[in-house]
Amino acid sequence: MTRALIIAPQWIGDAVMTEPLLRRLYARGEQLTVGALPWVAPVYRAMPQVAEVIEFPFSHGGLQFRERKRLARQLDAQFDIAYICPNSLKSALLPFLAGIPRRVGYLGEARVGLLTHRLKNPPKSQRPPMVAFYSALSGESDFSNDRPRLHLEVAQVDATLQTLGLQRGAYFVLAPGAEFGPAKRWPTTHFAALARQLELPVVLLGSAKEALLCDEIMQYMGVSQWPVLNLAGKTTLAQALCLIEASQCVVSNDSGLMHVAAGFGVPQVALFGSSSPLHTPPLSDKAQVLWLAQRPAYQPPLDCAPCFERVCPLGHSRCLNDIGVNDVLQLLKQ
Repeated sequence: MTRALIIAPQWIGDAVMTEPLLRRLYARGEQLTVGALPWVAPVYRAMPQVAEVIEFPFSHGGLQFRERKRLARQLDAQFDIAYICPNSLKSALLPFLAGIPRRVGYLGEARVGLLTHRLKNPPKSQRPPMVAFYSALSGESDFSNDRPRLHLEVAQVDATLQTLGLQRGAYFVLAPGAEFGPAKRWPTTHFAALARQLELPVVLLGSAKEALLCDEIMQYMGVSQWPVLNLAGKTTLAQALCLIEASQCVVSNDSGLMHVAAGFGVPQVALFGSSSPLHTPPLSDKAQVLWLAQRPAYQPPLDCAPCFERVCPLGHSRCLNDIGVNDVLQLLKQ
């Protein structure tokens, strides 16, 4: 059996989008170990084809050569092949130092000598959807039907629900954050107005960095007919995965939690602004996308979208501000 080490991306959404790659590798008999940073490791524990998850002791930024060399010694002679999902030099360094004989990845960041099997990195203007981008590391082809699938044990989900006093399918999840920047975030006033019109309790999810966004939503809501549970920054990622899996529906920006919802096949509405659903769509039959750049009736046209900027360079953020609460409610009723 081929022993494979997968070097995971550092973002939740990207981690979800690698799942079809892992499923392909598993289907051809490879034994999969994933090396991941702690904040994305729970995503890989929701992939049954993964035999082991190694949490890397690294942090954002810096080469951290000494730590990588120390871990490489521990991994020596354990793997036959490594698939390196990120494009950075440092992500390819560990498999090289560990002496893994076959090292597959995209060219970039002067790491040509660290890889034995190199894929050309297409320019951003021609880059395929990210799921296909990762699946191509398998060396196979035809990724048109690749869709991420996540799975959690029922007992794990039920234990989380019991701890938080929630019932399966009896609440909505709103995820107002987006790590990249405000140009990807629907206004908190809109989220608040939406929450006030939903007919079930609402759970607000996000990281500790997004707690202020959720606090704003709570303030804007005032008195609501249904209870709102603000859990931003108060759950582990593993608990957040459970809450999404058991929800009635998820409404989110283009974010990691959007891809999580798609991976679980939960009904969802995904709101796009500065980014593009042509590049990172929620790949689920139960996903509905709102992106004004694709709406011919919207005037004046959003010729600026997608800009892929952190902050609206034109200062108006029409792409998100003009998505109405009623637009979302109509999709939720379908």
